[in-house]
Amino acid sequence: MNETYAVPSEIGALMVSPKAYATVKELNAGFHWLRRHNRLGLVEAEGFDPFWAVTTHADIVEIGRHPDIFSNGGRSTALVPRAADDLARSVTGGSPHLIRTLLQMDGQVDARYRHITQGWFARQNVASFEQRIRLLASRSIDRMAARRDGCDFVRDVALRFPLLAIMEILGIPEEDETILSDLLAELLRSQDEASAGDVRASRDPARHSRRILEGFAGFERYFVPLMEERRRKPRDDLASVVIAAEIDGKPISQFEAVCYYMMLVTAGHHTSAAALSGAVWALCENADEFRKVKSDTGMVPPLVEEAVRWTTPVHHMMRTATDDTEMHGRRIAKGDWLMLCYLSGNRDELAFEAPERFRISPGRGRNVAFGYGAHVCLGQHLARLEMRIFLEELLRRLEWIEISGVPRRSASIFLGGPRTLPVKFGMA
Repeated sequence: MNETYAVPSEIGALMVSPKAYATVKELNAGFHWLRRHNRLGLVEAEGFDPFWAVTTHADIVEIGRHPDIFSNGGRSTALVPRAADDLARSVTGGSPHLIRTLLQMDGQVDARYRHITQGWFARQNVASFEQRIRLLASRSIDRMAARRDGCDFVRDVALRFPLLAIMEILGIPEEDETILSDLLAELLRSQDEASAGDVRASRDPARHSRRILEGFAGFERYFVPLMEERRRKPRDDLASVVIAAEIDGKPISQFEAVCYYMMLVTAGHHTSAAALSGAVWALCENADEFRKVKSDTGMVPPLVEEAVRWTTPVHHMMRTATDDTEMHGRRIAKGDWLMLCYLSGNRDELAFEAPERFRISPGRGRNVAFGYGAHVCLGQHLARLEMRIFLEELLRRLEWIEISGVPRRSASIFLGGPRTLPVKFGMA
């Protein structure tokens, strides 16, 4: 490694440590140092292949503008230990991707698969879901209000509402909520067990790949009968759209259809759940901001944007260089791995005024939590709609709210956000 570009080992160790993402403070300090002194640095950490850390908002956006040079395809799109990558390649016969979703596609292939549901997730179309989503939000808040002694906002509210919303759009019956909730919990279980002292997990660096394989098997068991039913009797729902899709004149394969459903449920659930929990946590700690948005519902859309920035539900995405290139005078070789550090980009002092402060403002700036460019999140408009509606309904009824215990973030390198958020509140 070129020592001039090397990320200090103590910062590199934080970047690959699930525990660091649970506490965040020390990690954010490391990102702050990198943005000032080594905005594009090489990380070498035990158990991981070397990678470039892209830490500024501007560089994340610039890489997003060039998907032809910085690809999804060559290596894993999440930072995984070398052992997890080795296991994936042994299972697939050489590919680093155990599943095949938009996160693992590039170029025209990505565009063709994105086109399957792009119309459903367009801004003007998701607006047509507002009445149904508002009803789900109101019912979720009713259940919250019934817990007069308080609740864990993550477990009791935030994890349920977005799941019910994406189930409604897919056309999945509400009575299957527990089944899908259990599948998601198994798939998205973070590395919390390692920080809690689970020795078996900490000694199994390939657990990421094992969990994806187990998760896919569970989703396949659930979705294959649904796919077969929709083939026989299509409905006006997203599940029917996916299974009726054709790619290059051929029906989508069962494997790819299951992957597509898996992506829709997972992405449609996690971002909204994490950002809603982050919003409530931040409003509990910032009374002035709570009063501001409580008195003016026109501030809810900027609250949504600030909650997404503040929480950053997806901590990073990885890209692979398709050819030799150069950034800031540093040679990036074909095949090099790059980490787009969204958590850092959303705290960049050059992109946001006072980024360490939670502040609801229409001119706050564009966060990078949904990605940028050709690979921007397909469901971003739906996520924003869900969060806006839920927060409008919650703030209409909420008189006060405060933290009643010790909130915790997930200990996960990839998917973040609050893990527990005990609150007390008063409802109108």
